[in-house]
Amino acid sequence: MACSQQIISEKSLPGYFALIDPQNVPVICTDPGDKDLVQRAAGFLRRDLNAVTGREAEIMKQPPASARTVVILGTIDSSETIQKLAAQKKIDISKLKNQWDAYLIQAVEHPMEDVANALVIVGSNKRGVAYGVFELSRQMGVSPWYWWADVPVKKKSEIYIKSNTQLTDAPKVKYRGIFINDEAPCLTGWSDEKFGGRNHKMYEKVFELLLRLKGNYLWPAMWRDRFFEDDPLNAQLADEYGIVMSTSHHEPMMRNANEWKRHGKGEWDYETNGQSFRDYWKKGIERMGGRESIVTVGMRGERDRPMTKDGTPIELLTRIINDQRDIIADVTGKPASETPQLWAIYKEVQDYYDKGMQVPDDITLLFCDDNWGNIRRVPKAAEMSRPGGSGVYYHFDFVGGPRSYKWINSNSISRIWEQMHLAYEHNMRTIWIVNVGDIKPMEFPISFFLDYAWNPEKISASDLPHYAVSWAADQFGENFGSQIGKIIFEYSSLNNRPKPEVLDVDIYSLHNYDEAQRVTREYKNLLAAARRAGAQLAPEYEAAYFELVLHPVEALANLNELYTTIALNRDAATRKDPAANTLADKARELFANDEALSDKYNSLLGGKWNHMMDQPHIGKGEAFRMLEKQQMPEVKYAPADSPPITAAPAAVLPSTSQKQIPGGAKGNIFYEADAVVSMNAENYSRASNANGIEWTIIPGIGRTGAGLTIFPVTASVQSPGKKGSPCVEYEFYTYSKDDVTIHGYFCPTLNFRNAPKGLRYAISIDDEVPQIISINQDGRRKTWEKWVAYNIIIPSSKHRIATSGRHVMKFWLVDAGPVVQKFVLDFGGMKKSHLGPPETLFKNFEPAFFESAQEVLP
Repeated sequence: MACSQQIISEKSLPGYFALIDPQNVPVICTDPGDKDLVQRAAGFLRRDLNAVTGREAEIMKQPPASARTVVILGTIDSSETIQKLAAQKKIDISKLKNQWDAYLIQAVEHPMEDVANALVIVGSNKRGVAYGVFELSRQMGVSPWYWWADVPVKKKSEIYIKSNTQLTDAPKVKYRGIFINDEAPCLTGWSDEKFGGRNHKMYEKVFELLLRLKGNYLWPAMWRDRFFEDDPLNAQLADEYGIVMSTSHHEPMMRNANEWKRHGKGEWDYETNGQSFRDYWKKGIERMGGRESIVTVGMRGERDRPMTKDGTPIELLTRIINDQRDIIADVTGKPASETPQLWAIYKEVQDYYDKGMQVPDDITLLFCDDNWGNIRRVPKAAEMSRPGGSGVYYHFDFVGGPRSYKWINSNSISRIWEQMHLAYEHNMRTIWIVNVGDIKPMEFPISFFLDYAWNPEKISASDLPHYAVSWAADQFGENFGSQIGKIIFEYSSLNNRPKPEVLDVDIYSLHNYDEAQRVTREYKNLLAAARRAGAQLAPEYEAAYFELVLHPVEALANLNELYTTIALNRDAATRKDPAANTLADKARELFANDEALSDKYNSLLGGKWNHMMDQPHIGKGEAFRMLEKQQMPEVKYAPADSPPITAAPAAVLPSTSQKQIPGGAKGNIFYEADAVVSMNAENYSRASNANGIEWTIIPGIGRTGAGLTIFPVTASVQSPGKKGSPCVEYEFYTYSKDDVTIHGYFCPTLNFRNAPKGLRYAISIDDEVPQIISINQDGRRKTWEKWVAYNIIIPSSKHRIATSGRHVMKFWLVDAGPVVQKFVLDFGGMKKSHLGPPETLFKNFEPAFFESAQEVLP
């Protein structure tokens, strides 16, 4: 996915040579003095070639004289063969010099005497060779997820290479990795059963996956484990695989948190027990040795809590980091600045940063999101050129408030893209690390995160739906990419309206806008599409399709129907309607079906993934704790002898202003319906770009569609209302007049610049003076909890229009960063709902909601 240039064909074409055909199997050549990972990469290539074609390639030091085609692997500094080919100007390695993790794949005619063709894969370092090999494997038909998601290898009898192939690639972000976290009960139960724990047998699978995804960095599982102590081969193999190891944001000096329980002496208090910590940390750096690592510096309280209950201990933390750097220098025998380090600006540590705490410039500032995918800070302008740079610690999974979420993928790649684009444009390019929980079932967002980290400049906002299609094609074949990709893209957007763990009986309205029933229908329609697509796949794809597509869609459709059914049950029981009893029984069936779906996942392929779906996810529990077990929500029964229910009065049809819209009107025009005008932000009537600023639509980022923002995200503050200032306009017609409230629906973007008034927008109707409104100035915890739980911020403004009829609403972003999803103009008719009123777009008149509406003229 990270590289789109195709270099192989299954057919013999002009300008191609055979890698494998009925008469030819390539010889794989490596220099015996080259790195361990180069030798491993050769083994992986031989295995992948066999998996694709059924043919066995040999690995040799030099090709035999009779070789027709060879594949040569090597690094620029350790392979004599590569150096010789470069000296003979048969390959061009100039773009690899002084590059990090770069690779070259080049076809060479007559690379040596008696050899017709070679495919040369060169790395600027050992990882570069592996990335080149796995790029070739991916194009041959081996998914990075062949083992972790059981994606079948796409069989081919012949493989041909484009003769003029010269593909060079290198990452834009230096360290790109994952954090295995919150791993109980799923990954721990699974790995205990399959591997006997989180040992080198399991981690070899993780290391290989990371390399196939072009990652290079890992924070290992730490809830119950000691990566470096539990199995000494863990760290050794990580180094051989080229995986840069570190410890998480709250585990300093290459010591896992659980090691303190075994080796720590005294209290977890540096002021009173400093020498014990220094001795303890020194052993961590000694154990690290010369392996590629990033040392976490700083200190938090025990069990990932604040170090002190009160105050901001900047002086103490500064002293701790200075002491840690003294240890690093003493043990390594070189300046501390020559050992990569990070300082995680996580939770309360950000308060220290905001109040002026500084660390040496060679330390990477690792900024963090709020655990819900919203970046809290970006570096100040003066920090963007620091030698240590900066990076991001991001989350796909979290245990904590306002609700733990770790059951299933609820991460929209559109939001990931928007937030990581924000990071990249603010030069946060040294480390990107994401908490992925148990790895499964986060396959799709993990792929996207690491692909985007490789080259953020190759994936634009408009590319996001295509990314899902391309990813699906890689897993299930080109013929099914479009169909399945659309399903994946849609479910990962729907699943964040809120996250499944936040979902409850009263989230969606039963009585307003047909909301609860409409959401349930959306999931049912998506499930029907997923089942149709799955039925077309060959039988060998059944397990992969269930894991990656069908299970999440089916589980989410079932969960939403469960909560809607319980809401209907309670509503009927309140009215003593006997239908409540049928609904109660149906709800219990849906609850049981949820468990059956988890059991089906756990029993796939003879139980290969047993325990991976053990996470409870239905029930209240405590807000800051993950559920210990499933809890069937309460259902109610009506008395058997309940009297007949009087039919509810017929709904009053909504009044609309559609007939005011002139015949032949063009463009997006909105109308009032039931004293409300609802407008999705991307459906503006007109947009003006100016001062180097462009309005950009981000598909799939909103709860009911796309989102709208301005780029670049580093733009300076804008002056709304001034001639030439970039704005968008929305034309609408009303039958109401006088007072109106405009509600803006925004993604829960945080005040990442720490501006006194937060991030702001401006809005006006017709010729009134624009009002400037902040979306996130209120930083109280309770307010933030509501933002992230419902995945929306809804600021409001008051306006007044003198007459009914045609009007124009104008919208400006004063600060770059906010993403608006929709606007609702409320003339007094807005009803309570989670998603807001459906859009009243004249161009896309939707019969489901307003087909029989009464027409009202002024």
